[in-house]
Amino acid sequence: MSSNTPGPQQGPYEPQANPYAAPPPPARPPAQQPQYPGAGYPAAPPVYPGAAGMPMQLSNGMGTAALVCGIVGLVCGITYFLWVFAVILGILAIIFGAIGKGKVSRGEANNGGSATAGLVCGIIGMVLPAIYLAALDAAVDSVF
Repeated sequence: MSSNTPGPQQGPYEPQANPYAAPPPPARPPAQQPQYPGAGYPAAPPVYPGAAGMPMQLSNGMGTAALVCGIVGLVCGITYFLWVFAVILGILAIIFGAIGKGKVSRGEANNGGSATAGLVCGIIGMVLPAIYLAALDAAVDSVF
């Protein structure tokens, strides 16, 4: 049995297929991507500084410098003969400690304990030579 349903017919004003037109070019196969290990995995999305999930780089140098200067200044302050170094290192420890505590409060560092310890050691290292000098002066005044 055959079906006598006619296919779609073209009207007089519809464009007709050109029987003399060149055939379309054959389809190209897709270009091959270079193969290397891990090529099947999708690339990671770009990460921008300060974006969520990327921790900020901490700068703990000032707190550490305050602690080192404070401890060395404290040792120099205990030994009376190095009082000049104790005063210089004490001043540096106070400055570095204050800057380090400021960074901790802004969230740029996480060693607030080191900065505070350096600040305290620097103050004590500067005060000890002053106490020694006052005691020496009182001793000299009592003798003469």
